[in-house]
Order: sequence, then C-alpha cells, then structure tokens
Amino acid sequence: MNFSQPTIDERELAAISKALRLGHLSGDGEFSQKCHELLNELLGTKSALLTHSCTGALEMAAILIGIKKGDEVIMPSFTFSSTANAVILRGGTPVFVDIRPDTLNIDENLIEGALSENTKMLMPVHYAGVSCEMDTILEIGNKNNIPIVEDAAQSFLSEYKGKPLGSIGQMAALSFHESKNVVSGEGGALLINDKRLIKRAEIIREKGTNRGQFFRGEIDKYTWIDIGSSYLPSEITAAFLYTQLKKSKDIVKKRMRVWELYHNAFTDLEDNGHLRRPIIPQGCIHNAHIYYLLLPTEKKRNSILNKLNSSGIPAVFHYVPLHSAPAGIKYCRTTGTLNNTTELAARLIRLPLYAHMNDEDVEKVIEEVRNSIREEI
Repeated sequence: MNFSQPTIDERELAAISKALRLGHLSGDGEFSQKCHELLNELLGTKSALLTHSCTGALEMAAILIGIKKGDEVIMPSFTFSSTANAVILRGGTPVFVDIRPDTLNIDENLIEGALSENTKMLMPVHYAGVSCEMDTILEIGNKNNIPIVEDAAQSFLSEYKGKPLGSIGQMAALSFHESKNVVSGEGGALLINDKRLIKRAEIIREKGTNRGQFFRGEIDKYTWIDIGSSYLPSEITAAFLYTQLKKSKDIVKKRMRVWELYHNAFTDLEDNGHLRRPIIPQGCIHNAHIYYLLLPTEKKRNSILNKLNSSGIPAVFHYVPLHSAPAGIKYCRTTGTLNNTTELAARLIRLPLYAHMNDEDVEKVIEEVRNSIREEI
C-alpha cells in the first residue's frame, strides 16, 4: 500500500510521445497553451500560466505585488515553507496568524489584529482543499487596499460558495506536485484574476524578457526589460499535465469515494470522543485531497501513528508549524499565541488516499485505525 499514488495510464505516455514528435520541448508550446486554456475554463480565471512548481508561482506573485524589504505578509504558520519563502526572498516578513480549530485554515477573525502600516499582502492557505472564509478575508483586503494571493496548492477543483478556489483573490498558486490530486511530477500554475498583472507576469516568467510578445508577432525582437527568472516547465511536463487536467474531475470523484468511506467509518469513534474527523463548512466543496484525523493528545497521536506504520499502514503527520521551525524563528514574526496551530499540528494523522485505492486497502486502513484506538482506550 502507498500513502499517495498518481493516476496514470497510457494517455500520459501518448501525450509525451506527441510532444517529442512536435519537437518543441522548452515550454510554452502547444501543450502549455492547451493547459492554460483548460485551467481558465475549469476555474474561471482571467489568465493561467504554468510554472515549474507552486513555489515558483508563489515567488512570481510576490514579485508582482512588489514585496520588498520591510513589507509584511499575513499568513498561517500551518503551511509549507514555500508560502513563507516567497515573501522572505523578496526581503519581506511573513506574519503568522493562528488557525481555526474546525478547518485548520487561517482564522479570519484574527487578521485585522495582525495588520500594520507595513502589511502588503494577505496569503490565505486552503488546507486539505477546504476553503478559507473568503468573504471576510476579501472584505478585510478591500477595506485596507491589501491584495490577496490564495495559496491554493491543495485545492484544485475545490469551491467556496460556488466560486472555484484560485479565482477569488487577485492571484493564486496551484501545485501539480506528485503528491497532489492532479500531477505532473513537479509543476504548478500562477492564476491571475487582475488583468493589470497579466502582461508583467508573462515577462517575469520569461526571465524578465518580452519573449512572449515576440513569438506572438507583437514586436520584432525581444529584450530584457524587467526582473524575472525561468519559471516555465518543459513541454513534456505540460503534455503530461494536460492529460491529467482532462481527467481531473474523474480523479476527484474517485478520491471523494475513498474520503467518504473513511469519513463514514469513523463516525462512532468521533461520537465517543476518541478522535475528530475533518469538518467541511457549509458552502464549501472540497476535492478530497487529504483525509486526516485529530487525536485527543499528541501522545496518543504518536502512539497510534507508530502502531499504524508497524502494521503496514503508511500514515503520516503533516506540517511542523513554521513559527517553531529554525527559519521561522529567524525570518518571521507571530501575532497572538498560535495555540491552535501548535496543538492541532501535534494531534494530526493523515491517512493514505488516492483515486484508485481499492476497497481492500481502504478497509485495512479503517480496521487498523480502529484496532489502534481500541488498544489506547
């Protein structure tokens, strides 16, 4: 049994073979353009640009917002290092806010208390494909003229009140890392919903040049006109991703089936206070990216995690909160106590989940979780 496994068949191989025959391998060829168009169609975004990673997309967003030394960006500590690094690399300071106990997303009611005259951006992270409370976050951003960049790494095809995640803030970043629902090995995308940012985003993505305009015949030569880096994925990556995007809804449907089997199986354990299942707020549609359990204490989490792994179940913990990491202490600052972040991170177990996970494996995970908890009672 694997913890995570991509959904791959002959279509990916056929697409890669076609990309090789077309002979354009360096990026922004036929498959890249198809991916851009399909992402915009699926998500309702103004512009989608493939990147070599979600990390790259977040870095591009920080450049486009103009993060510089002395600027502050509000985000949760319960996230991956890329969220913070994108800010730090521009000279800015991540400011960590505590998370909600229900969704493990940033607590929107604590954001205003973390604002300062240096706040330049809000970066909500949609944990486990479940949306943050975006109405409140948008209201705060609009009232204070602060742009919002969604870290939507885990939330492709999730929704908030009928709106696809990634289409709500000024920009958003997606991940297609092999651990995600839809994959390309490494890979990501920058989603842009503010038309004013599209032209410059294209330039930053192409090493600071107006190469894209040149290839469209809009100028007779291209040159270096802005800062930037090499954020494009290859056409081989794009070809692989295009087949994944085309079957993405089916992948999510199959993952949801596994998610629901877990969720239904642990109802009684939650009712009896032995664990807590994920909570999906009204108005949120998630993409079954993660199924996690919260145990009553860190000690019980560690004990059950060890028992599951000993029985062949590759269950794992998740983030070590950034505010407690060496780099977080060095480069970032916190507001409030972050008690929820610290406590919940210490109590969380992620269970194996992938689209083609068979019933036998799902039942084995459920049985071993129940056995492990029974031994703890």
